[in-house]
Amino acid sequence: MTFDVGVDDATAVRDPRHFAVLYDRYAAQLYRYAHRRVGPEPAEDAVAETFLAAFQRRHRYDPERPSARPWLFGILTRELAHRHRAESARYRALARAGADEVQPGFAERVDAAVSAQALHGPLAGALARLSRGDRDVLLLIAWGDCSHEEVAETLGIRLGTVRSRLHRARKQIRAALGAAGLDRETL
Repeated sequence: MTFDVGVDDATAVRDPRHFAVLYDRYAAQLYRYAHRRVGPEPAEDAVAETFLAAFQRRHRYDPERPSARPWLFGILTRELAHRHRAESARYRALARAGADEVQPGFAERVDAAVSAQALHGPLAGALARLSRGDRDVLLLIAWGDCSHEEVAETLGIRLGTVRSRLHRARKQIRAALGAAGLDRETL
C-alpha cells in the first residue's frame, strides 16, 4: 500500500486513513533520538507507544500547526520520561564501562576512536547528572535535530527557557568533561 506523501501533517493527523503518512515521515527521526537516549529495544517500544498515543489523541491536534514533528517529539519525550529510570541507569552503566582498548589501524581512525572512547564514559555520566528538563532540551537539539522553536513547542515551554536550559546543560557537560581531563578541542 502506498501513502499519499502530498498529504499535509494536519490532514494526516486528523484523518485515520492518512495517519500512516506521519509514521513514514517521522518514525526514523523519533527512533534515532529515542535509541540514543534509551537503547534499541526500549526505543522501538517508545516510538510505537508514541504513535499509538498520537493516534488516540489525534482529535486534540491543533490543525493550525504547520508540522506534527514537535507534537510527536513532545509525546515521545513524555513517553521517555516514563522510562527515566532506565535511561539514567543506562547512562550510569555507560559511564562505568570506561573506554575499550582501541586496535591499531590507520592513524586517523585510531585518533577518532580514541577521542570518541575518551568522551563516552564521562559524557554518559554528565548526561545522567543533568536534570530531566535540561537533558530533554539538550538531547532534543543534539540528537533530535530540533530547532530551539521546535523544542519550545515540543516541551510546552518558552523559547527563553529553552535557551537557558541549553546553556546550563552545555555548561555542566563542559565542566564534567573538563574535570575528566578532556579539553574543548576533544569536543
